[in-house]
Amino acid sequence: MRADEPFLVRHADLIFALKTFAASMLALVIALAMDLPRPYWAMATVYITSQPLAGATSSKAFFRVMGTLVGAVMTVALVPNLIDAPELLCLAIALWVGLCLYLSLLDGTPRSYVFMLAGYTVALIGFPAVSEPGAIFDTAVARLEEISLGIICASLVSTIVFPRSVAPAVAHRVDSWLADARRLSQAVLLREGTDEFRRGKRLKLATDIVEIDTLSTHLAYDRLTDRNAVTGLGEIRLRMLTLLPVIASIEDRLAALGEEALRRQPELKQLLEDLAQWIVSDVGARQPAERIRTAIAERQAVLDDSADWERIITTSLLLRLRELVDLSRDCRELTEAIADNRNVSTLDLAFRSEAGAAPVRHRDRGLALWSAAGAAIAILICCAFWIGTGWPDGASAPMMAAVACSFFAAQDEPARFIRSFGLWSLVAIVVVAVYLFALVPAISHLEVLIVALAPTFLLYGFLISRPATAGTGMALAANTATLLALQSTYSADFAAFANSAVAFFVGVVIAELVTRIARGVGAEWIANRLVLSNWKTLAVAAERRGKRDRAEFAGLMLHRLGLLVQRIAFLSESDRRDADSLVQLRIGINIIDLRRARYGLAASTIAVIDDMLDQLAKACRSYAGNGMPAQLLTSVDRALAQAVKDPNDSAREDALIGLVGIRRGLFPDAPAYRPRAESVAA
Repeated sequence: MRADEPFLVRHADLIFALKTFAASMLALVIALAMDLPRPYWAMATVYITSQPLAGATSSKAFFRVMGTLVGAVMTVALVPNLIDAPELLCLAIALWVGLCLYLSLLDGTPRSYVFMLAGYTVALIGFPAVSEPGAIFDTAVARLEEISLGIICASLVSTIVFPRSVAPAVAHRVDSWLADARRLSQAVLLREGTDEFRRGKRLKLATDIVEIDTLSTHLAYDRLTDRNAVTGLGEIRLRMLTLLPVIASIEDRLAALGEEALRRQPELKQLLEDLAQWIVSDVGARQPAERIRTAIAERQAVLDDSADWERIITTSLLLRLRELVDLSRDCRELTEAIADNRNVSTLDLAFRSEAGAAPVRHRDRGLALWSAAGAAIAILICCAFWIGTGWPDGASAPMMAAVACSFFAAQDEPARFIRSFGLWSLVAIVVVAVYLFALVPAISHLEVLIVALAPTFLLYGFLISRPATAGTGMALAANTATLLALQSTYSADFAAFANSAVAFFVGVVIAELVTRIARGVGAEWIANRLVLSNWKTLAVAAERRGKRDRAEFAGLMLHRLGLLVQRIAFLSESDRRDADSLVQLRIGINIIDLRRARYGLAASTIAVIDDMLDQLAKACRSYAGNGMPAQLLTSVDRALAQAVKDPNDSAREDALIGLVGIRRGLFPDAPAYRPRAESVAA
């Protein structure tokens, strides 16, 4: 921490711990005053819901209320009607938890919490209530009241007491991202730094944009954020999605030209230097963007069927440079408008998205299905053990299996996280035993109880506030609050506590064992599936002739890239190289550029391009990591030869951008394209 940072920033972790403890005690006191049957659920909910940023707390709180409501309704529907058939009831609950977990994993946004909670809430309410099915409605309503009370207390304290808005955090990350992108652009334009340096910068930007997307989803729930800032940040996000592949394309075109070709074109070299300076210059020192655009237009050459590869590559480079100027100018304009609190809708922006700012995310239905099946099987095994042994306190086992399987299903190795959760749960059990049988019996006043709880729960809050220990803090806080089971009267019984603790731990162990079998694959398997998903997406884009918005496509591919970067060590050398240089992302965007060109091209040109796209789709669907077929290169060159002589100037430019990008992406080491006239003469 820097000494010049504000006090609230330097001590944000401690302040969060104090706020969360205060909210939990407020929820507990109110629940006790309302004589709710399980006031400790209100206390636990505060720790489960609270996040360091107010918007994140509000969004999670809203989703938790919705999920709890759906789960409570489903519990009331299932338990009374199936109580006479316990095996069928267990099967119904297991299938419901599995279905909700499947939907949660497919969603992948903070909204997925609704589905997850709707699933395991049925297990939390339903299994302990089988001994008193007649009171299931009252139990469900009480649980909803307790959880809602905890959510309200967490949201109020987070929003009122030293609130931390999501918007400044997002804006800071966006500013940092744009600064890094400008520095990378300058390094690419001036050919500075090593390939390894530029590759590292690209991968960092790709990872950061996924994290910014995740953080941005909370903006709509942040009451402290100005709506104009939300709109402006959304517009910047669209340009960020397009900016990264444009920079990668420019680097590729410069590599294709080589230094010798640049020496033969001193005006182009000077243009690159001027643009590099323009990109990183402060607003006041910048020349107008229109002047740079004019300089780019002056370098454009007329293309015909005799144009050589160098001229085609140069034209493609200039068109990408123009896009870089437009995107950079838009980002500067939007950043200034947000800072000045101006209406961003009045800005004259160069880039316009076709599909809006909704983020598109990767969904792995197969992996989600395996995870859901594992959760359902773990619950059924716990239920069989519970029913078969006639264990009175065995309800905690399937309940905890549902929670553990649901919480960690999104991880590469969920069994490892479930084991960690179980070990920290053991720590919580020991802490609870000390409180219940050594400290709490001697306490007769609520104020003293709060003081006794403070050191432990302040530590938990401090752990939750730090990303590296958030999972540990959450496991300790939620389990301690739940197992402590604070109520208006002291009624702890060691035998009952020990039975519940053992059942609790049995559920976690069975969840881990079943998950190891159902999800025995690791990061390498997931990374390979991500790579294959990219090739299948390219095949679909080619088959549909690029009928997709560029920003939407870039969002999907960058989200996958962000997931791949986390598993980059498990990729083959060729797949790692493709990920490093954003090859699949660039190819997809170039296919979309071809779609835009189709509206103005001659029918003969469209026919040749369509034939190439059909071959491309077939090659992508059968991709096995051994490169693309040589016939596809011939087809791409045939489309290039047809496109360069198309009579429509504007459509020809778009077609050339797409075709050159596809050729360079699929065949970076292929010999230079040779025009038809030159080939015949040879």
